Amino acid sequence: MTQLEQQGQCAKAAASVLAVTGTAKKNEALELIASALERRRGEILAANAADLEAARAANMRPSLLDRLSLSDERIGGIVEGVRQVAALPDPIGETVRMTTRPNGLTIGKRRVPMGVIGMIYEARPNVTVDAAVLCLKSGNACLLRGGKEAFQSNMAFVGVMRDALAEAGLPADCINLVQDVSRESATEMMHLTGYLDLLIPRGGAGLIRSVVENARVPVIETGIGVCHVYVDKDADLAMGAQIINNAKTTRPSVCNAAECLLVHAAVAEEFLPQAWALLRESNVELRGCAETQRILGDTVVPATEQDWDTEFGDYILAVKVVQNVQEAIAFINAHGSGHSECIVTSNYFTANEFLNAVDAAAVYVNASTRFTDGFEFGLGAEIGISTQKMHARGPMGLEELTSFKYVVYGTGQIR
Repeated sequence: MTQLEQQGQCAKAAASVLAVTGTAKKNEALELIASALERRRGEILAANAADLEAARAANMRPSLLDRLSLSDERIGGIVEGVRQVAALPDPIGETVRMTTRPNGLTIGKRRVPMGVIGMIYEARPNVTVDAAVLCLKSGNACLLRGGKEAFQSNMAFVGVMRDALAEAGLPADCINLVQDVSRESATEMMHLTGYLDLLIPRGGAGLIRSVVENARVPVIETGIGVCHVYVDKDADLAMGAQIINNAKTTRPSVCNAAECLLVHAAVAEEFLPQAWALLRESNVELRGCAETQRILGDTVVPATEQDWDTEFGDYILAVKVVQNVQEAIAFINAHGSGHSECIVTSNYFTANEFLNAVDAAAVYVNASTRFTDGFEFGLGAEIGISTQKMHARGPMGLEELTSFKYVVYGTGQIR
């Protein structure tokens, strides 16, 4: 038995305990986790500093360094997220439907845990805590495999959480970290059919494609974020400039950052210089269509066809001038990744046309795409943002980590 299989076996045993653990005990464990993260933030930050030093030595680009970095403020946000999850209603045991059949059978549909949830993700150590606490509250054990860039940070986080679980009287193996961060371990996880009930990849396009194409266990696909902001002819242009600047520059490495700006031709001459005045403060590189180049001149790099489909994850923005909202919608549905899309407009009917026709997990009117986030949506945290169309779509919180069983009450009926 491999080390990963041993961890899977331990997680499966822990999951059977967690599945019948009450809400009060789970919330106690979550509060102990939050307190321990606060108390031991020094060792977490020291581990993160070691990861950052190695990443800088490997010439990791600044936007990815930002994803890897922890601070007192970010740990404070993680702790708040844990406490928000503790405060949320427990979905386990909820009966979502109950009916009585003509033969007297009473049939109910009840939420139950998935069992053991595996995650393969990249250099974002906060994901380790988000995933672990959402799994815990929803009654699932987890097997987490983070990227090698964040290994020391992930080890520190998981060590703190496992200690807190033991203090709460729950199996430490409810939360497990894969020690081997080689490509081989990722492949082995994809094939861990005897132990994993669900596998969730979270990261770049290459990672997600590899898991979707190669996994033998059920997968929820979290998508890359090729997100658009469309500024309509009836937009408040100052608002539009603020929205695209926020959506692109606040954290360009995250999946809800905007990668492409679409502008109605009727306002392009006026709007693009306004937007550029803000974007250039963050040294954003523009890759634009011919009309964008005409308006803004040599500051614009000519866009290639590949640019329209790229999640840059950096201070790069593709820009295209379109003739109307219908062209914007068609462009988004052709090139978007189904993640988050925004229209800036004061026209109610145009906004509704956009909302109805754009195919994405989250569609915004006059707000930044950066809000597509479990914390911002009131889910406490998220385990990922699903761009598929099955039972989970958009930020995945507690309910998306549950399954169902039918419970049937009879009085001696036979068929």
